[in-house]
Amino acid sequence: MDFSEAADRISRKFLKSGQTVDPKKIEGKLRRLIEEFGVQPSEAERSVTNELNKEFNIPVTGAGGSAGSGGAGSGGTAEKKIADAAPGEWVTIEGKIVALAAPASPAIAQGGVIADDSGAIRFVAWAKANAPAMALGSWYRIESAVVDEFKGIASLKIHSGTTIKDIEEDRALMPTTVPISELHPGIGSIRAKVVQEWDASHERMLQSGLLGDETGTIKFVIWKEPGKESLTPGSVYNIFYAQVDEYNGRLSLNLNTAMIMQEEGDIAVSGGEAAVSGAIVHVAPGSGIIKRCPVEGCNRALSRQNYCPVHEIQPKFSYDLRIKGWLDNGEKTHSILLQRDVVESLTGISLDAAKEIAENNPLGMDEVFLQMRDKVLGRYITCHGREIENRVLVNKCEPVTFETGKHAALLNRAGGAS
Repeated sequence: MDFSEAADRISRKFLKSGQTVDPKKIEGKLRRLIEEFGVQPSEAERSVTNELNKEFNIPVTGAGGSAGSGGAGSGGTAEKKIADAAPGEWVTIEGKIVALAAPASPAIAQGGVIADDSGAIRFVAWAKANAPAMALGSWYRIESAVVDEFKGIASLKIHSGTTIKDIEEDRALMPTTVPISELHPGIGSIRAKVVQEWDASHERMLQSGLLGDETGTIKFVIWKEPGKESLTPGSVYNIFYAQVDEYNGRLSLNLNTAMIMQEEGDIAVSGGEAAVSGAIVHVAPGSGIIKRCPVEGCNRALSRQNYCPVHEIQPKFSYDLRIKGWLDNGEKTHSILLQRDVVESLTGISLDAAKEIAENNPLGMDEVFLQMRDKVLGRYITCHGREIENRVLVNKCEPVTFETGKHAALLNRAGGAS
């Protein structure tokens, strides 16, 4: 785009109405919209024109009216419900601030989630916009904001041409939950059960794991922030306004913006019951006997120094057994997780026996790991359980035996093909 030419064109339009506008000022506005905010050139030109129309109190007469006006609603933008706002549009919306997030950059003054009765959308107010700060739980009318898209997620951008007005009344707002299978990138609300809790993979992570309902499962994460609490495994929650992200074709939930309410009842989670067979080709570190945090509702695996990532040093830990590994059938490798009862059945080592080994052997817990690894590595088994994210949560396993007749037939076929 030739910024100088576009600025001169807009300036000449207003000169005909008796208004003098410095083309350099217009050019600066155009550059900011296009280069900083990624606005389409035609939309940027229309936005600057409409902003000047308001500045000089020039009436807007419609799409073909004076000084390049266009669109419906205040400032030439369409007034819409949040669910109807599409990337590339300039919109005016009315909504409630349901979440605020810490700015990820000095260029951002405020960010969070705004919602109405149709849905919710993330918003970002740029620092250069000098927009008034919005309060959590309050309603606002936001005029002439830009809807853009990044990695399939729509967001509302508040820039220097945006007007924010308080709405005094506190309107009723009840989010609608959807099945996990119907979530898509953006903001979503679900009713789900905490199916599994995973070990924290980052020091800033408060909790991660799996949520599930009757239609499927989804990974979730909660990052450490003041006031944030972990979810209790096995409990059911209403989760409103969570961020739905997508990575490598898989969705996940960031619950830091969400309103979370625990409720009574249970959910029959659909997670893909599976039976997979193969040889155990790898036993991962963290298998064998482990220590768990005794704080009610936590149960996280502790480090060797008895450190819980949430509750710090826990000298009164409890012991547990698990095996994490890979099951390979020659065509596909499955990640498997075996809990205590399955580990005891497969290895023949009970929790009490493992505790005795750990407390009396010079190698301690490492000796338990080595003995269990030697007992299971290379064994061909069938694992039954729920398959989630290519990991089988095993509730039963059994050895695989080969019928002599079938073995002989396979050898004969192999010999005939050579």
